[in-house]
Amino acid sequence: MTMAEQGQGPDAKHMRALQGLEDRRSSVRLRAALAVGTAPDARFVDKLVERCAVEPEFFVRDMLTWALTRHPVSVTLPVLLREVASERAQARSQALHTLSKIGDRRAWPAITRELLSDGDEEVARSAWRTAVVLVPEGGESGLATVLATQLGRGERETQLSLSRALVALGEVVLPVLRAATTAPDRRVRTHALATERLLRDPDAGFEFAVEEAKRVVALGGDGQEGR
Repeated sequence: MTMAEQGQGPDAKHMRALQGLEDRRSSVRLRAALAVGTAPDARFVDKLVERCAVEPEFFVRDMLTWALTRHPVSVTLPVLLREVASERAQARSQALHTLSKIGDRRAWPAITRELLSDGDEEVARSAWRTAVVLVPEGGESGLATVLATQLGRGERETQLSLSRALVALGEVVLPVLRAATTAPDRRVRTHALATERLLRDPDAGFEFAVEEAKRVVALGGDGQEGR
């Protein structure tokens, strides 16, 4: 074997992949993330997490997350837990997303009320999804109470994300949804009613549930009529 061939060993391949993560072409960055995930090496976890914070393309970020899930949790978890406290919104959001894919409940204490109500909607939505995955048995009611404080927030996509998170928790969310149907804020009442409808009838569809809730609120009801 020549010296040049020796230079094509695992370390050289990984170094090329890491350089590829910085390439201006998204296709090259995607292949680089795939290469690192295909041949995991704990030395490069920091770089993968660092790249998650700045990568502009969704599909590349998803590959970076996949690459991180291929590494030992003992290595990735501490780095990701530090990242959820980052000042950069994308760093927080992507770290949360990766934690949801790893699914290790030791990360649960990092899912704070501050993250669940983060001022950046993408971060908040990631926190909601991650919280539902990581919440320990018996903690669903407390999580539902915190999530309910976000009812009425944002536009359709954000509200749908929150409704899905609440529905995923099951019947335990009903008391907080019932309470929210009498909130002073019309948007909160509408969102609570729509979420309750989805819980009762998952096939109803969010748009239909929202329109039905709007009609109920406009008539001054709380959705309890006829029950």
